Amino acid sequence: MDECHLLWGDACGYIWGPPHQRVEVPIENSRRRQTYYGAVDIYSGQFYLRPYERANGHYTVTFLRYLQRLYPDQQLVIFWDGATYHRYGERIDFLQQVNQGLAKHQWKVTCILLAPHAAQENPVEDVWLKAKTFVPQHFHVATSFKKVKQLFVRAIESEPYFDFPKLDQYMISCT
Repeated sequence: MDECHLLWGDACGYIWGPPHQRVEVPIENSRRRQTYYGAVDIYSGQFYLRPYERANGHYTVTFLRYLQRLYPDQQLVIFWDGATYHRYGERIDFLQQVNQGLAKHQWKVTCILLAPHAAQENPVEDVWLKAKTFVPQHFHVATSFKKVKQLFVRAIESEPYFDFPKLDQYMISCT
């Protein structure tokens, strides 16, 4: 599981222009952004994507509840980075609530932190990279932030399932 912040400026890429002349591309409201939470099912390779206003404890718990609704009778093991809202506050309260009275091996939701500053360990980062690479490749249709968001989502949804080699290392942890 991870979050991604898509910015209006993510549509910018490289363009060809006359040699030795600066080419300016106008960008309106470069502060526009959309936060996405995403998770990949290591067994099926299916990716779950949800847009939210921002990344914080409230939306982290909201996304965890969404995943629980998708897998109502299963235990969830979540691997994620050490963002503050993953380690404190509402997320801790949520885990205590859903796992209350259960032995550790029976927990409904278990969260395992990845090594600090090790984005390369998180398979969701590969999904974000794929989508953020797709957007500037199609900058010619990204005439509004709404279209940038559509391109980002289309890049993710065009893949029926994700099968990154690093997913295998997490299979061992979950069996």
